[in-house]
Amino acid sequence: MSTSTTTRDGTTAPGGTGGGAGLGAPLDRPHSHSRGFGLGFVVKLVLMGLINAFGLFGILSAWAVGSWGILVFLVVALVVADLVYFLPTRRLLPAKYLFPGLIFLLVFQIFVVLYTAATAFTNYGDGHNATKDAAITQLTTTYEQRIEGSAAYPVTVLEGADGLALAAVEEDQVLVGAADRPLSPLEGAAAADGRVAEAPGYEVLSYEEVVGAQPELMDLRVPVSEQAEDGVLRTDDGRTAYAYEPTLVFDEAANAMVATDGTVYADNGEGAFVSDDGEALRPGWRVFVGLDNFAAIFDPAVLGGPFVSVTLWTFAFAILSVALTFFLGLLLAVLFNDEKLRFRNVYRAIIFLPYAFPAFLSILIWAGLLNADFGFVNQVLLGGAGVPWLDNPWLAKVSLLLVNLWLGFPYMFLVTTGALQAIPGELYESAEMDGAGPVRQFRAITLPMLMVAVGPLLIASFAMNFNNFNVIYLLTGGGPQDLESTTGVGATDILISFVYKIAFAGGTNDYGLASALSILIFIMVAVISALTFRRSKALEEIS
Repeated sequence: MSTSTTTRDGTTAPGGTGGGAGLGAPLDRPHSHSRGFGLGFVVKLVLMGLINAFGLFGILSAWAVGSWGILVFLVVALVVADLVYFLPTRRLLPAKYLFPGLIFLLVFQIFVVLYTAATAFTNYGDGHNATKDAAITQLTTTYEQRIEGSAAYPVTVLEGADGLALAAVEEDQVLVGAADRPLSPLEGAAAADGRVAEAPGYEVLSYEEVVGAQPELMDLRVPVSEQAEDGVLRTDDGRTAYAYEPTLVFDEAANAMVATDGTVYADNGEGAFVSDDGEALRPGWRVFVGLDNFAAIFDPAVLGGPFVSVTLWTFAFAILSVALTFFLGLLLAVLFNDEKLRFRNVYRAIIFLPYAFPAFLSILIWAGLLNADFGFVNQVLLGGAGVPWLDNPWLAKVSLLLVNLWLGFPYMFLVTTGALQAIPGELYESAEMDGAGPVRQFRAITLPMLMVAVGPLLIASFAMNFNNFNVIYLLTGGGPQDLESTTGVGATDILISFVYKIAFAGGTNDYGLASALSILIFIMVAVISALTFRRSKALEEIS
């Protein structure tokens, strides 16, 4: 049954049942607010504000310290983030998911590799950490002596808009000076009991505040007067200052540091001031040294001998670790792959336990078990024998391989078990019908198909063991150490622990040389991985 409705102009129009409007009737309904300022818009606006706030904070921080490269990167990243996440278009939807990963890739991978490569061509290390201007400033302030006969100055530490300042009372007059201006009278200042109590434009620091500003106070030098020969004031406790004069002055025309006794320390072009008799002033500064670090690695007089022996052991350690863990894991996987074996799941769980236990703790426990004097292995299993498991060079290497075997075979057991179960049983049935025994089946079917499945994992395992710093450092520390070596290298050091000792534990902290070694490690692993990946692809094509 159809009905009609009366429109606003008095005409009738067909309508629907139940008093509803017909198809052709204009509806008189309130305006929709779905396009207004909804919750989603507010959330988007808040996120935009947070992202831009953090981005601007990073940009201003980089600007404040003069890190122009980081500043440019942050500006570009912030602009791209705004475009990707807040531009109303669906074309950029994939970029919303790719952008975070790309940022992390740039920061934690590409930047690290590029920075390491750049450092490898410099002399960066102890005594060569900063710029030449910073080195000159440090030398000038370090090499100074108290002016003979100069009086002590009771001082008060102030803080102004330009940083710390020193104030002294002289003949009821308050004198204030800072690093960039000598002591001079300050109008409106007041003193009490020989100390400055009030100084317009400055804040008088309390004892606790002086202690908190100790690093800046130690570097503060305030000229006594306009005359350079009067020296500068320096205080160690914030209460008493003395006049000092530098014993080294930079001669800009000669590009050298000149001592008060007339000794000239000239710029040797290698980031240091050196006298005619070869004495070098420290600190120096960072300079580009070209391929000197790489030449030192292969120079027998520098690192050539240790580098060759450490490299050979690194390859041996990585290859043997992969081979031993793989074949032990495969052997156990084959044994427990038999469906007729009772309680095989229990055995599998027991075998997997060493892998579930944190390797960090396992290595430390093994270091205690293998202790020559108090270890469980010598005292209990060997009846008190004093076998130097970790003190003899060859036994230490064997101990490392055994401990790494304990840590790694459960992983290989796990992956090979999965690969074995993926091999079709029809292949073995056909081989049995052709008269192939278990050994022939393993060589012709199991091993080739396993290599296709686990080949990439073996490559990754090799790369990991090539840089397996934890097991070396925690078990042997790279030792036993060669006492005749100047590099601190030990019998069980691999390349990555050798790099660590050069960079942090060798006494010289030579970051440039360590970076050069890191680049060589990267090249070695990359070349070997590329070759083995090609080999694994060839096996896959054959299968």
